[in-house]
Amino acid sequence: MRGEQTPRLREALEEDIVAGRLRPGQRLDEAGLAERFGVSRTPIREALIQLSASGLIEMRPRRGAYVALLGPRELVESFELMAEIEAACARLAAQRLGEADRAALIQAHEACCAAVAAGDDDAYYPANARFHVAIYAATGNRVLRAEAIRLQTALQPYRRLQLKVPRRIGTSLAEHQAILEALLEGDGGRAAERIRAHVLVQGERFMSLLAALQHEAELTD
Repeated sequence: MRGEQTPRLREALEEDIVAGRLRPGQRLDEAGLAERFGVSRTPIREALIQLSASGLIEMRPRRGAYVALLGPRELVESFELMAEIEAACARLAAQRLGEADRAALIQAHEACCAAVAAGDDDAYYPANARFHVAIYAATGNRVLRAEAIRLQTALQPYRRLQLKVPRRIGTSLAEHQAILEALLEGDGGRAAERIRAHVLVQGERFMSLLAALQHEAELTD
């Protein structure tokens, strides 16, 4: 039961942080969070440890956990870097795509399609992440793959939240389809161009959504 609680708690805290309801530098009190969510302190602690691994919070020895949210400039620059890294991944993947890689990409895309068809927004995000990870794996470059996964982890809550923009999931799926077609055709240049645009628009959408969410949070304070 506790293991099932941790992802839910982590996602709830992620959204609070990126929406500005938990402020940069704010201390996260385990006891208070446990009371708020109606759970013991153990799954709260596990969720905080996972958040610290993604860079959203900072665990300070003998002082506890504190919010460490990136500022707007750092977010924009991080999405720009992510776009270039994913473009490099797509270019290499198109050149090196094996049968297992093709199958993994198609299966991940089909999972995205199924989530959209079912109207299941919660299922779309992990399927979306799986699609991108399949591209990283197809590069055959362990260093590039590790760097892509590291940055994807750091931007994970922001990429998840931007999918809440109205009609963004349908648009995201169409962009995936275009990326997949270029990859399967072995067109590295086109695949790189399409995935770069796909990631950059995520950053733009997120910044707009973040501004709206922070305004909403201020109104409810």
